Amino acid sequence: MSGAIKAKHQRLVLVVIALVALIGAGLLAAWSLRSQASFFYLPSEMVANPPEPDRPVRLGGMVEAGSLKTDADGVTIRFVLWDDKGRVPVEFKGIVPDLFQEGSGAVAEGKRRADGTFVADNLLAKHDEKYVPREMKNMTADQARQVVEQTK
Repeated sequence: MSGAIKAKHQRLVLVVIALVALIGAGLLAAWSLRSQASFFYLPSEMVANPPEPDRPVRLGGMVEAGSLKTDADGVTIRFVLWDDKGRVPVEFKGIVPDLFQEGSGAVAEGKRRADGTFVADNLLAKHDEKYVPREMKNMTADQARQVVEQTK
């Protein structure tokens, strides 16, 4: 008998090596993406179980009426995002989206400071389901459908 591996066993070894490599690559990708994930919190969740300070997360809620204040520098705003069970103060420095206003929905991307204030790097304003672009405001439903079909 010679010391050569039979073809059947050789294929089995190659399949096992391929599976181990595939599983290893999947685990490595999942581990690296774990630190890049941006978790979403509602204000009540952030109050009840806050993320550790300086961890990038998203905070979504309604902008509390009467809470929107602009600092003297003109680019820093402070407001409160709330839901039915919690309130979180937010600070944002930058250009505010056009649809951002008190009483509307917003999503802030950023980090929570140790004092509980959420410092947003990015601010997104939500619009309601009835939103219609200015260009399509005076169109009938059939005209709007035709415009949409033409852009496909």
